[in-house]
Amino acid sequence: MSCLRTPWASYLTPKLSNSKRFQKPLASPFFCINSASDSPELVASGSQNSLRLILHDSLESAGIDTRHARSAREEFRQQVGRLTEIDAETSITISRGADLARTALHIAAEDDSLVSHSSVPLPVEAFVERLDDLSMEFCSLYLPTSEAPPEVFLGNLDRFFYVHKVIAVCWSCSIVMIIGFCRTEMMSDARALYLHSVLTCRSGSAVMLSLIYSETLKTLRVCGFLDFDAEIYYPSDFFSLPSGYQRQKSKFSDHPHILTSKSLLVEILRNLKDAFWPFQYGHPSSLFLRAAYAANPAFAPIISGESNSKSYGGLEMASAKAAQHRLGRGVWTNARFGDMRRALAACERLIILGTELEELRDYAVLLYHCGHYEDCSEYLKLYQSARMSAPYVRDEFEEDAVKKLEARVNLILAEKGWSKQTFHESFWNSTEPW
Repeated sequence: MSCLRTPWASYLTPKLSNSKRFQKPLASPFFCINSASDSPELVASGSQNSLRLILHDSLESAGIDTRHARSAREEFRQQVGRLTEIDAETSITISRGADLARTALHIAAEDDSLVSHSSVPLPVEAFVERLDDLSMEFCSLYLPTSEAPPEVFLGNLDRFFYVHKVIAVCWSCSIVMIIGFCRTEMMSDARALYLHSVLTCRSGSAVMLSLIYSETLKTLRVCGFLDFDAEIYYPSDFFSLPSGYQRQKSKFSDHPHILTSKSLLVEILRNLKDAFWPFQYGHPSSLFLRAAYAANPAFAPIISGESNSKSYGGLEMASAKAAQHRLGRGVWTNARFGDMRRALAACERLIILGTELEELRDYAVLLYHCGHYEDCSEYLKLYQSARMSAPYVRDEFEEDAVKKLEARVNLILAEKGWSKQTFHESFWNSTEPW
């Protein structure tokens, strides 16, 4: 069934495929990826200095097998490399270039390898086939007649996704019920953030449900069952479900609710970054400030924007100290306190994708907590250099925290007798927290 996905890129706008304008690769104005190496490197614009993504090398130096994680990362990079500037800004229902479903599954495959240490990789192709089977299941149960209007078609698709129930009786007479997809609060269940888990449990985040919905629409179009232009309404609240509508009847107010190929991947990765950030408590809107405060609790009032240190909550101080204590002991993952490996992986993939320059800063502060002070310093320099040449709304507390973190790293690097082997090589050498 997975062969149904192959013709999609050539099916859409074939006359534009030879245009050089559509062949320009997606790139960030602040940094680019050197894809010639097996280990991707960041190259600052106008600079000879290169920066490396350290997660896999760091784990491997600690004796952890990263073959499957590296393979999944390479597949992710290849898919992202197929996104042109035009492709990145097209709706996910008509996306070209990158296969968004496979890209999401390779993200899941890397994280699965990082946390499970399994000897076999996640079966990506099996889940691709399962995704295609959804379209055929819809055709066999809910496909309306060819004369039915688009509203009926999309109404049936909504019922199939969110209401459809299957009751099966096994040999022991026990009843098994499979219900339609439902939306889950992502912070309560990390499985809602991975496509393979959502396909298995039928419960996921809004972005994952949107992806599954769009992939079904594209397969139905390739097979000839969809003869009108459809779009997906991506909800901005915390309880609505993604739904389809006829594009010709869209309104201007619908445009902010349309996911593009790049915005979907960014949303997936930022959800993972938010969920697994090791510092879950503190400043409500900034992951960086939480980690910066944990790096130097003495500056808590300045970083948090409080003028009086007594007004800073004891919960924030205690949680930051607890997070730092866990990391110092090598307990780098916890069900409720994030996961350093997956947070680093999400940051590195966002950097590869080429999003906002704040990703460099956020990655740097995680490198600080991992003991990679030299790499942290280089990323902070790249961030500062890019920020000076880019239109950017500055947050005074974040900028002050960046300066203090940079000064702290420079002091550590200047300390006599400091060795890069003192901490980060043993950071991953700990008993598994489960």
